[in-house]
This record gives sequence, C-alpha cells and structure tokens, in this order.
Amino acid sequence: MPAIQTLKTMKTIALINQKGGTGKTTTAINLSCSLASLGKKILLIDFDPQANLTYSFGVQPENGSITEFLQGKQTLQALLVNKEGINILPSSPVLADFEVSIVNKIGRENFLKERLKDINGYDYIFIDCPPSLSILTVNALNAANEILIPLQMEILSLQGLTQLLVTVKEVKQILNKNLKIRGIVALMYDSRRKLSSEVMGEIEKNVKEKLFKTVIRECVKIAEAPSFAKSVLAYAPSSNGAKDYIELAKEFLE
Repeated sequence: MPAIQTLKTMKTIALINQKGGTGKTTTAINLSCSLASLGKKILLIDFDPQANLTYSFGVQPENGSITEFLQGKQTLQALLVNKEGINILPSSPVLADFEVSIVNKIGRENFLKERLKDINGYDYIFIDCPPSLSILTVNALNAANEILIPLQMEILSLQGLTQLLVTVKEVKQILNKNLKIRGIVALMYDSRRKLSSEVMGEIEKNVKEKLFKTVIRECVKIAEAPSFAKSVLAYAPSSNGAKDYIELAKEFLE
C-alpha cells in the first residue's frame, strides 16, 4: 500500500530553458539537494548529452548512463549514484548518439516516459533537460507532470522565454495534455542592478505563468561549488546561494 500511495503522489518535473548558461543545471542540483534536506526523496536525471550535472557532482558513470537505461540494457538501480541524499541517474556524451538513432523512429517522443512509468518510491523526479528544443527535450516534456523554468535576469532571456512557452503549448496540445508550468525561477538577481528589476517587471507584466517570490541572488559560491563536486548547500551552507535555494525549496513545497 505505501508504494502505491507514493506512486500516486510522485511528480515528475522537467527543468527547461533552450538558452544555455541560464542556471538550469545549477537549479536542478541545488533545488534537489534542498528538498532532500527537507526530507523529500528525490531522483535527479541528467538528460543532457553534455552531462554537466553529472560532472558537477564528480560522478563517473562506471556502469553506464541514462542511455543504457533508455535502451533497456540496464536497470535504474544499477545506474544510480547517491550524492548528498539524492539519487542521480547520470548522463554521458553517448546520449547524443542515442538521440540521433531515434529521430526517425515511431514513438520517438515516448522513450523516457515509457521507462519512467514503473518508477516509484520518490516524492519528485527532476529532469535536467538539454539547452535546446530537441527530441530529448520533447521526451522530457512528454514524461513530465510539470515544468520549472530557470531564468536569468537578462533581456535576451525574455525572448527565449516566449519561444519556450510556445513549445510547451504545442507539446501540451499534441502529446501531454496534463503538462503544467510549475513556475519561473529568477536567477542571478542583483537588486543593485537596474536591469534585474526591469526584467523582473517585464515578466510580471507580460507572463501569466507563476513567478516564484524567492529569487536566487548572484553568489560566487554557487559557481564555485561544482569544482568541488558539491551542491552550494554542502560547499557553502551559510552563503546567500544556499539560503536562497532552501527558501525556494520551501516555497516550492507550498
């Protein structure tokens, strides 16, 4: 009975932004670790062939990566790596070859969804998507219940956000009618910069999707943490970055 209950309440959330360098992977790592510190069971999937999330935790995928999981060559349990209380399904550059191999296959947008359908025992599954609107990203959107959009406080980010919302709408109409946007997370926010408040104002004025009240302030410790194969919570627990992600996790749960 407990396993059935967990399966019913578990949510799969895709972190998506087709623009690179937006803090998507950073948010995937630090929000996951923050939620784990609050007692939640988390599965974190690196779904990017660049494998930045995997590298950021210092993981060497010795038994294979998500590619072998998608191909049915390895079980999830055989591939999982535990770091800071979260289970990580690592990635590798081989995922790019897998993407090419499924481009012309029927049902190519269902690979991840099919492989995740029997997974249970977690409160949240987070999928760190590639920084592009690729077939891998579509797979993630098709498998997810919700999406989370990390957004830097830059003008160009707004343009990318518009394109992203159009894609999400198309996926919802064609593939996943139950897909919802959990919210937008403002990153690298600096109250001293006029640009930060201007971009924030534009989002609030023009985008109907929820903007989280918690903002992630600019913090050098966030950028340094992957060099030590840690989240910012483990690397610099008293930093603004760690405090902000904990607050984001609390708001996320509300």
